[in-house]
Amino acid sequence: MKTENVSRTVLACGVGAVFAATALLYAPDLAPGLFDDGPPPAPGPAARAALAANAGAQASLPDLAALIGDREKWLKDHPSDDASWAVLGRAYTERGARLGDATYYPRAERALRRALSTDRGNLDAQLGLGALANARGDWRTARIWGEAVRKEDPKRWSAYPLLIDAYNGLGEYKSAQKAFARLEELHSGGAVSARAAQMYRDRGWREDASAAAVDAVARAETGAEKAAALARLGDLAWERGEPDEALAQYGTALGLVRDHGPSLAGRARALAALGRTDEAIAGYAAALARLPLPEYVLEAGELYESLGLDGDARSQYELLGTRSWVNAEAVLGLFEADHGDADAAVRRLKAEWARGHRSVRVADALGWALYRAGESKEALEYAKRATDEGLRSALFSYHRGEIERAVGELGPARRYLAEALRINPDFSPLLAPKAREAVAELGDPPDELPKDLRPTTPKPSPPSSPTPPTSP
Repeated sequence: MKTENVSRTVLACGVGAVFAATALLYAPDLAPGLFDDGPPPAPGPAARAALAANAGAQASLPDLAALIGDREKWLKDHPSDDASWAVLGRAYTERGARLGDATYYPRAERALRRALSTDRGNLDAQLGLGALANARGDWRTARIWGEAVRKEDPKRWSAYPLLIDAYNGLGEYKSAQKAFARLEELHSGGAVSARAAQMYRDRGWREDASAAAVDAVARAETGAEKAAALARLGDLAWERGEPDEALAQYGTALGLVRDHGPSLAGRARALAALGRTDEAIAGYAAALARLPLPEYVLEAGELYESLGLDGDARSQYELLGTRSWVNAEAVLGLFEADHGDADAAVRRLKAEWARGHRSVRVADALGWALYRAGESKEALEYAKRATDEGLRSALFSYHRGEIERAVGELGPARRYLAEALRINPDFSPLLAPKAREAVAELGDPPDELPKDLRPTTPKPSPPSSPTPPTSP
């Protein structure tokens, strides 16, 4: 199943911004004036990672590893260098997010706290803690850090990607749009185009999203950044129901970064839609080996289930239920609702909602869990919230259509179930066939208008009584 994600915001929008705008203390050979006898040498891996970060771009994972090793070595001899602690902490966060490995996050927090213990005013460390909170799905804490930095330095562009992610996670979409507008004023390049593509997508402006994504590819400054931009183009094509186009974009991305996790998963998803299921199964195995995110585990399990491979599906579902996941409440809620305990899914997602995590993603998952738990009337409130924000999601439309049908609203049910299939006829190997069945069961709308839309015929006036004769 294609889980709408907007959730992997750190991963999807270029985690290079996580530690952007830091000083290149670890690359003094890049300072101007040191190469009077000739051009400077090409920057090494650590310097390349820093240069990418300062532009808001993604560094390659090998360069990022080199930067981490470089700063770890430096800090053994210079433990009071708060700037380097901030660089290290932010690099740990990026590596953890891009590998789907949350074991990097405690290390990131220790490094960033160490930077602040030396200098409480270290804005890079504060931004690092905000980015770490976003990676963990703690949107409120991320917002606190981002707003504190913005108050201290309103022109620091690297605060705004952090705030956009936090506001989106909290469902504060108008604030996210304002933060993006400010980012556009302060910065340019592929990272901003990538943000624009995501912003337009979330508002339902598909043509604008595609144009911005193409621009992000053209402006990308590193192979890793270009691969991420191509994967975004693939995602947009997939969401439009164009698996062939999606497959081409993912393939180009994988030509640049052969083990690019989002492209491996996207490729598997597109192959499944095209009926190339053996290749899709192999593709999911490769994606999960590279980037074991819960949404990919759920997609793989549901593909297995749709093919009647119940044992393989059960293995994936057991993995979802037994492993400790970070920033995955919406995915796990959908998993529980469809394959486990719907009441437990409702409790999980209501707790998430109470924490202020009110994105369309959480609203959709909570609505679906309530429906599966037999609370369709309450479910409809959340389904409406998910679909009315602007994002054109086949999954959200399917969920709303089934909920509308459960409460007896057959007209809206037809509309949303048919819309799900118009948006993407192969949005899920399990649910798309159910959507087609539901549309067939509902049939064509009746020729007769609903009562509340029928023109009213005025009642004839009662015959007037004869006028009594007047006395002479």
